[in-house]
Amino acid sequence: MTRAGPEGTGTEAEAEETGTEAEGAATGTGTRAAVGEELPPLEIPVTRTLIVSGALASRDHQDVHHDAEAAREKGSPDIFMNILTTNGLVGRYVAEWAGADAVLRRVAVRLGVPNYPGDTLTLRGRVTALADDGAVELAVTGTNGLGSHVTARVTVVPAGATALPASEEAVR
Repeated sequence: MTRAGPEGTGTEAEAEETGTEAEGAATGTGTRAAVGEELPPLEIPVTRTLIVSGALASRDHQDVHHDAEAAREKGSPDIFMNILTTNGLVGRYVAEWAGADAVLRRVAVRLGVPNYPGDTLTLRGRVTALADDGAVELAVTGTNGLGSHVTARVTVVPAGATALPASEEAVR
């Protein structure tokens, strides 16, 4: 899996040049998030192994995720990725940007076209809001050769932020 884009994306020098360091929450890249900031894209090769292992790891034993013949009998040209694998990839993408100790507070995904073996899923994100408690809201999209595979809204508390877990906020 490779990061697309220029070398040095997210460096402190670039943050100072673009002004992204003002008033935002700290991210795993050492910069501060700013509304409108674009996250670096992540390209993920969609392999049979990824599709099958993701389905097995999430205990999704539907045959369309591991048996090509069964998938074709049900009208699909091949096996395809399940929603839980997509959800996990979106979470990984955000967590890599926000830092190893980040907390994903909310992840809401909507699927579009399927992910088939041999394609590439490209995830992109944008900061849409910053909360007073350090949480960052993101819009994430994932595309492949067929079009839009996933759209997601994610709320993350970056590593080092002081936000309370969602369960504690609900009690306040």
